[in-house]
Amino acid sequence: MTDIARPIDAARLDAEWLEADGFGGFASGTVGMPRTRRYHALLLAATRPPAGRIVLVNGIEAWLDANGERYPLTMQCYAPDLNVPDIAGQLLGFTTQPWPTWRIALGARGEVSAELFVVKDTAETVLRWRLRREATAQNGATAVSGATGDTTNGRFMLHVRPLLSGRDYHALHHENGAFNFSADVNDGCVSWRPYGDRPAIRAASNGAYEHAPDWYRNFCYPRERERGLEFTEDLATPGVFSFDLGAADAVLIFSAAGVPRARENTTSDALLHAQQLEHAERTRRASFASRLQRSADAYVVAREQGRTIVAGFPWFTDWGRDTFISMRGLLLSCARYDEAEAILLEWSATLSEGMLPNRFPDYDDTPEFNSVDASLWFVVAVHDYLAVQHASGTTRRRLQQAVDDILAGYTRGTRFAIGVDEQDGLLRAGVPGVQLTWMDAKVGDWVVTPRIGKPVEVQALWINALRIASNWNVRWREPAGRAARAFVERFVDPASGALFDVVDVDHVRGTFDRSVRPNQIFAVGGLPFQVIDGVVARAVVAQVSVHLLTPLGLRTLAPSDPAYRGHYVGGPRERDGAYHQGTVWPWLLGPFVEAWMRVEQPDAAACAAAFERFVAPLDAHLDRVGLDHLSEVADGDAPHHAAGAPFQAWSLGERLRIDALLAARHLR
Repeated sequence: MTDIARPIDAARLDAEWLEADGFGGFASGTVGMPRTRRYHALLLAATRPPAGRIVLVNGIEAWLDANGERYPLTMQCYAPDLNVPDIAGQLLGFTTQPWPTWRIALGARGEVSAELFVVKDTAETVLRWRLRREATAQNGATAVSGATGDTTNGRFMLHVRPLLSGRDYHALHHENGAFNFSADVNDGCVSWRPYGDRPAIRAASNGAYEHAPDWYRNFCYPRERERGLEFTEDLATPGVFSFDLGAADAVLIFSAAGVPRARENTTSDALLHAQQLEHAERTRRASFASRLQRSADAYVVAREQGRTIVAGFPWFTDWGRDTFISMRGLLLSCARYDEAEAILLEWSATLSEGMLPNRFPDYDDTPEFNSVDASLWFVVAVHDYLAVQHASGTTRRRLQQAVDDILAGYTRGTRFAIGVDEQDGLLRAGVPGVQLTWMDAKVGDWVVTPRIGKPVEVQALWINALRIASNWNVRWREPAGRAARAFVERFVDPASGALFDVVDVDHVRGTFDRSVRPNQIFAVGGLPFQVIDGVVARAVVAQVSVHLLTPLGLRTLAPSDPAYRGHYVGGPRERDGAYHQGTVWPWLLGPFVEAWMRVEQPDAAACAAAFERFVAPLDAHLDRVGLDHLSEVADGDAPHHAAGAPFQAWSLGERLRIDALLAARHLR
């Protein structure tokens, strides 16, 4: 958990929290309260889990009236860059345990605690406010005199205005005449349907609702501006909820009607329902063995009748490559075997021509197959899952057959010139204009790192896949041995003693790419079987340590390379141009640590020292950007500012896998 106490500096106010609903929807925002991204929202629903995401409730405006004085409880960011009302000085503290909770000063009148949690598998967002009168004037709150509202007899009246849009989560919303402000009030619940083709928004509360339609204009999202994108928005507010906070806690429960597989709230007692949901969520969250395992749960979501893993929040859905890499740490290292099995079976049903999809578009059932390695990572995930002896005989045979089909498809040849080179048994891949490896940035027609030919990590994956399948099918034993021998013969760079990044570049035999990249680490660590050992393995680990290792992960290119980009900033073209050209990726720390352990064979004391050297700096990041999570990327140049998605599945998954590796080593 993350605890932030007063005084709260500006950087901590910008830190982000996440509450996921188990379907691909979520709530997210900042410690300081202003929405700084288009993706920040209180109710963001996945209408086709885990895709089809729609922002329904963007935020709220809340304030407390007490005897003619008004105390704002929320803060908004308006263009050009104004925080109004600025209540940063009233924030006494924030915690993510067990869910996002703010303490807000009311001066001599006490303080208010504001809590927010999303209920896993019901997709309800619960907000609760509680008055604590025992606090003293030293809290330093500022009241606005002359505020309106019923505050007779010393009452503390809380007022809350929902801010709505009903837009696609990648889009922005602007004032328009088509927005439907109509409200359906029935038995303690208010419903709105902003647009006819969007889900209805339900709001259950123990307060009184007054219909008072209006527009709030010109919100500013600084993170979008930094990303070179449109950054202003208008939101509609249909009315105001009012609560006597001095008499009881105030609760407001948002949900989206008709979201697939979510359970709809039918109770008319919002306070009782909130208490029941709170008890269930506290119990569920307390069941996780660690902070990291609790955070890992956010990424495990529904797809069709099965499960999948969201690659990251707030803008990714599920990607094949990311799913299979992430599940080794998020699920298998945490003994979540049933979910791992469900994911493998769900994805195996999408196999086509020996390939698994790279991703499913947000609003299209047609999968995209532009990945040479996603299918091979599936084989690795199957290996790790079958190794725990959890699968039934039927499941084992189904997964083994899927692996055989992948290897057979690659051997025959499949999309994008993917196939086995008959001369050496290695895997070639690539056609102009298509990105196939994990270094997959593309802007328009520009593939930033095409890596056509025989990429080094693809060969490590291919050899591992053949060795894995040879455990049950002798057909793959000879190809595995042949490819392994060819790898050693063809990939060792005599100049450095480490490995080339690509050989037979652009399918021209005998050519090679000497770029110092992290991909070579997979020949030593990160996969079940080590492809090289001895002097070459040590040279790989040494080269990566010297040129690529940072406190937050591995750079994607050595700083000495003319193509190196040390900062991941700017518009889409600038950012994608740096994405794999020096930008740091935390998930690569897992393969690196495993490679280091295989080379060094450390004892318990050395493992402890390695943790402090390699892992502790990464753990400090858990309290800084995406709270309790790890970011997608960071700048290649010091001080390595985090960037990209603040909540990334494979970053956290590999961090969990490091724990499992160190624990296993310590027990030997």
